[in-house]
Amino acid sequence: MRILALDSSGLAASVAVVEDDNMLAEYTVNYKKTHSQTLLPMLDEIAGMIELELTSIDAIAVAAGPGSFTGLRIGSATAKGLGLALDCPLIHIPTVEGLAYNLYGCSGLVCPLMDARRNQTYTGLYEFDDQGMKTVAEQCAVGIDEIIETINQTGRPVVFLGDGVPVFETYIREHCSVSFTFAPAHLNKQRAAAVAALALKYASEGKIETAAEHKPDYLRLSQAERERKEHERADS
Repeated sequence: MRILALDSSGLAASVAVVEDDNMLAEYTVNYKKTHSQTLLPMLDEIAGMIELELTSIDAIAVAAGPGSFTGLRIGSATAKGLGLALDCPLIHIPTVEGLAYNLYGCSGLVCPLMDARRNQTYTGLYEFDDQGMKTVAEQCAVGIDEIIETINQTGRPVVFLGDGVPVFETYIREHCSVSFTFAPAHLNKQRAAAVAALALKYASEGKIETAAEHKPDYLRLSQAERERKEHERADS
C-alpha cells in the first residue's frame, strides 16, 4: 500500500511517501516559513525525486489535530483537495499519536508535548509492546501540571518529545519525580514518515474516511473564539 502523509500540525512541516514497510521519501522543514508556503512545494519536490505519479497513491494520511489551528487547516485542506482530485481515501491520524510513534519500541512511557499556550499542552501517554503502540492516556489539552502529576502516579520512566519540551523543560525538571529523558533532535518533532507508518496500521483496521468526511480535531476553541465568548459573558 502506498501512502502519502502530511503533517503541518506544529512548527515543522513534513511530507512523506511510504510503500508498505519501505519509506520512499521524506521532506521535513522546521524553519521560519508558513506551511502554506512549504507543504505543496515539498510534495512536488519529493514527487520529482522518486518519479511519483500521484495517481499511484492508495491513501493520504494527515496529522489531523490537535495542534496549530492554522497549520491544521492547511494540512487538512491540502489532504482534502488531493483526496477529492485523486478520488483517494484519507486516513485521519491524531497528531499526538503520530508524534509518539516516532519512538516506536521505546521501553518506557512516551509523552508527546505540544505547546498549546497559556501553560497548557496537547499531550497523551503511550507505551509499546510486541503488539505495537498502546494508549495509556488519550490525547488531550491539559495544564502541564496535570500530565506531570499523571506521569508521577504511574511511577514509570518516561521519554518526552515535541515542541513543548523546551517550553516546559524547567517545570519537568522541578516536578517530575520519575526517571525521565528527552528525545534527541532527529526524533523530537512531528515527522510525516511516522504518520504514514501509523496510517498503514490504521488502514489495516479499516480506519479510513472520505475527503468529504474529514475534519480536523482542534480539542479546544481558537483564541478568537475564546475571546468572543469572554466578551459575550462580560456583556451579559
